[in-house]
Amino acid sequence: MNKLKTRGQLVVISGPSGCGKDTVVKEVLKTNKDTWLSVSCTSRAPRPKEVDGKDYYFLTKEEFIEKIDKGNFLEFAEYAGNYYGTPKDVIEEKLEAGIDVILVIEIQGALKIKEKLDDTIFIFILPPSMRELKKRLDGRNTETKEAMFKRFQSAYQEINTVNKYNYVVINDEVEEACKKVNAILISERSRVDRIEETFLNSLEEEIHEILVELN
Repeated sequence: MNKLKTRGQLVVISGPSGCGKDTVVKEVLKTNKDTWLSVSCTSRAPRPKEVDGKDYYFLTKEEFIEKIDKGNFLEFAEYAGNYYGTPKDVIEEKLEAGIDVILVIEIQGALKIKEKLDDTIFIFILPPSMRELKKRLDGRNTETKEAMFKRFQSAYQEINTVNKYNYVVINDEVEEACKKVNAILISERSRVDRIEETFLNSLEEEIHEILVELN
């Protein structure tokens, strides 16, 4: 008998740009077979080598707005004239199949999901220090001084929302950060509210039988 509820867990992961959250998630997915990385919808055009259904679900702006009107998104936002959103139906399908779903989204989207689904697991990924984050971004050689300034402005605002999350993982070494995320997932699966009521009832019946035998 399966003693734990079969419904999957919804896991939201956020963190400042450059903190390495995507790399950590890739490692987590390698070690968790029944875990799926959510694919967002967008109204922007595909970039070279992007694949529909893998990188994004690509929709026209009209299709996206129609889905908004129908309430098909857990959360959505508009950036630079394009829409981005988390599809509700695909995620629900995965969760019902017992698959854990990971969402890597920005903080405003995460807070919207928290308002709707308070049983979601929220994990915030942080760099070991802001100096280290700057070093990593400098190493990319893709950031202008102005872009870097905006990133750290955003990082300041984002870090002030950490208390909205359930867990914080410091990404000093990717392997260690992955282990911490996996430990969180294992711990959450063992919560009392994820134990089947029928299993608890069977334990009570066994106790009653044993008490009768011992009396």
